[in-house]
Amino acid sequence: MSTPTSAPVSGGRLDASAGTGPAPQFDSGGAWTLNPKVALRPEPFGALLYHFGTRKLSFLKNLTVVDIVSSLGDHATASDALAAAGIGEADRALYVQALGALADSGMIVPRAA
Repeated sequence: MSTPTSAPVSGGRLDASAGTGPAPQFDSGGAWTLNPKVALRPEPFGALLYHFGTRKLSFLKNLTVVDIVSSLGDHATASDALAAAGIGEADRALYVQALGALADSGMIVPRAA
């Protein structure tokens, strides 16, 4: 299994869903989803994420991360999505870090209740 990576082309900690302010702190115990302003395009290497609001482009270079991000809306929490993807405790921190980077860049956002 390769190490999960997401490489945003442009940085910043703006809340991409609102356009201003800090991005929400990632909590794997919370409900998350792909930002509605973001398109996910599968690629042989993983996927491209494009944010239409900020024009940020991110590369997901791990198919497992792509599957987790795609399934976030199907699970009550991000932790549930990680468990459903078969992520064990030994690898969990790496995947939580990858999801945190996506939250920081506004690619994933907290899901409304």
